[in-house]
Amino acid sequence: MKKFLITLLVMLVLLGLIAGGVFLYLQYEESGNGRPDEEVTFVIEEGATSVDISGALADEGLIGNAVWYRFYLSRNEKATQLQPGTFTLNKSMSYEELTDALTQPQQYRATVRVTFPEGITAADFARRMEEAGLCTREEFLETANTGDFSQFAFWNRVETDPNCFMKAEGYLFPDTYEFFQDDDVYNMVEKIYANFEAKMTPELYARMDELGMSLNEAITLASFVQEEAGNAEDAHVSAVFHNRLAPNSPYPRLESNVSSYVQDPDDNNYIYNIMMPYYGSWEAIPQNIYDAYNTYALAGLPAGPVSNPGIDAIKAALYPDETFLGVYYFFVTDPNGKYYYGRNMAEHEANCAVAFSVEKED
Repeated sequence: MKKFLITLLVMLVLLGLIAGGVFLYLQYEESGNGRPDEEVTFVIEEGATSVDISGALADEGLIGNAVWYRFYLSRNEKATQLQPGTFTLNKSMSYEELTDALTQPQQYRATVRVTFPEGITAADFARRMEEAGLCTREEFLETANTGDFSQFAFWNRVETDPNCFMKAEGYLFPDTYEFFQDDDVYNMVEKIYANFEAKMTPELYARMDELGMSLNEAITLASFVQEEAGNAEDAHVSAVFHNRLAPNSPYPRLESNVSSYVQDPDDNNYIYNIMMPYYGSWEAIPQNIYDAYNTYALAGLPAGPVSNPGIDAIKAALYPDETFLGVYYFFVTDPNGKYYYGRNMAEHEANCAVAFSVEKED
């Protein structure tokens, strides 16, 4: 009997601890603590049920538990009071703050959803915004490059090179956004920059400091990783570039066709495809800008990013494959996307011969 009572007591204590843990978790969940300070445009369609809404809130990261939020609505008699409309919410909101916002009648504001793929340039961001009918290209680029966004920590870290082509390049985070159709251009750009701010964690900044890299250097390198790979080879390609950038490197130039002297419409060349149309002709590109981006003549990194990289490319730029460091200085791809890495020019030329002999698969 004594053993039974002890066992029963232990079980009751364990059940109490579990119940207490669940209670603390649910209290934490309702408070909004632990969720990031990030704005989200949230739409409730006419006829949406509390089940629909709680599921959508969870999908957007505005709540962590859809079932518990429905229970919260039920016990507070709010389930039938949620209003259709477009809401600007924050992921850090408590259940109470969230529900207060969602029960306020809304004047309908039409929204437009625009997707920006990884590796897109600032000029292409502007083009897509114009095609969506949200603003002109000129308005977008003017605001993104010259507006005051000092409310963001990253903006105050950007050390703009005087020869940088566009300050916005690299910091317009590629993603899918929901914009108000009648909104100010500044607010639209702010939403994009807010996403970049949220993605740049203290750990990433600490890694930059560890490597002795500025934010501009890290994002510039990430943009080359994105353009030259943007796939499972990110960390390998990053290591090749790190090797070229290392002190006393035998190959101190990036020599990337992503930003080079090549004038070929079929090549992904930032100078030819982006700068030249902006200035009107190849000859009209200012010499100092051209010199600051021609990676075949320039030692080290160019004056700024050449695209807007995704988070995987940014992480790869900061965490290159250590097994490649100090080993490989060249890479080439065949028509099927296979990468060949070389330690020196002789190996690279041999790899090129193999890569160029491969036929593209159907």
